[in-house]
Amino acid sequence: MISYRNFLAFIWCSGMCSICRDRFRAALFFLCFVLLLPVYSYGQSLYDTSIKPADALPEHYLPKVKGKRVALVINQTSVIGNISLLDLLRNSGVNVVRIFVPEHGFRGKEDAGANVESSIDSATQIPVISLYGKHKKPATADLADVDIVVYDLQDVGVRFYTYISTLQYVMEACGQNHRQLMILDRPNPNGFYVDGPVLDTAFRSFVGMQPIPIVYGMTAGEYAKMLAGERWCTDGASLDLVVIKCANYTHAKKYKLPVSPSPNLRTMAAVYAYPSLCLFEGTVVSVGRGTEWPFQQYGSPDLDSTKYTGSFIPRSSEGAKSPPHEGMRCYGEIVGKTDEDVLKRMDNRLCLDWLLRAYTNYSDKNRFFNAFFVKLAGSQDMENNIKNGVPEPVIRTNWQPGLEGFKKIRKKYLLYD
Repeated sequence: MISYRNFLAFIWCSGMCSICRDRFRAALFFLCFVLLLPVYSYGQSLYDTSIKPADALPEHYLPKVKGKRVALVINQTSVIGNISLLDLLRNSGVNVVRIFVPEHGFRGKEDAGANVESSIDSATQIPVISLYGKHKKPATADLADVDIVVYDLQDVGVRFYTYISTLQYVMEACGQNHRQLMILDRPNPNGFYVDGPVLDTAFRSFVGMQPIPIVYGMTAGEYAKMLAGERWCTDGASLDLVVIKCANYTHAKKYKLPVSPSPNLRTMAAVYAYPSLCLFEGTVVSVGRGTEWPFQQYGSPDLDSTKYTGSFIPRSSEGAKSPPHEGMRCYGEIVGKTDEDVLKRMDNRLCLDWLLRAYTNYSDKNRFFNAFFVKLAGSQDMENNIKNGVPEPVIRTNWQPGLEGFKKIRKKYLLYD
């Protein structure tokens, strides 16, 4: 059998005249160019490197904080290149008197749900106040010697990612104590789509405080303006809120995070898969904590091993102490190892395929869900639908009215195209 390469060589070396050969060569080159251009362009243009978070634009905020007593809401993501926002401000003569930190702590290494203790920063001797655990909201005493609070946390744009809950409590504290709040805005890595069920406020918790969908498509600055404008935030109407915008960002662009926002979101692939895979945290299925690919795979010892080709064994590690099914072989799948793999599977929407498939292949369906699932989903509907065998298109149809209503509210507060 003649190979494709030999066929081309035969055509090339045959009795074709020189004019025809030149035309054939040009056509062949054009065909290769057309076929390869989309692949090349996709890899080259996935991330817009011209985007700058607000903290990388000190000329826009330094004049507003100099001469004031400043409290920061920061963690390991609050960096400009290789320098932290804390160091940049102190090096510029700004008086930083207090640091507030969210879930995962100042260095971003604490387990999800782990209690974060208040402390003193050893390098600067500045008090570090934890806003996770029992003390979620800055107290009046915490703000007594503060003129302005500066919020600079890298969020991932998902309702149950708790940084926006911390943001709301900070807003309320600032409003109640008449302190200005400045948000140094950051791009939302999942800001290019809006999807999922809107939270039923009867199911409010720290992983879902407001009637927004799972993927809400807003930056922290936009979300804060919505909290204040819709009166969803206590004393939000009286809050002195300043938002310093990002440069060159739109919701159509994709932004590559320079620093992991939390211990188990180590890659952009994990950031993209997180909105869908985190629903497994309300089930008996592991999302790969304690493995090489957290939030890029899922599995359980009790999933039907004949239906899956992948497996993993969770081990205790930094950021994943005592992970679910520790030391046990879990059967499941990697949803994608690269950014492109996950984006193609997600297709700009919340992916329910993995959850529905796991429920179908789980042996004891009465044990599949736990009490945390309704807090993540935002209502009882999704769990009921899955248990009753409702097809995915119908599940999606059911959440569309709430989603469309949210989009109308969201539109009023967008700062970026």
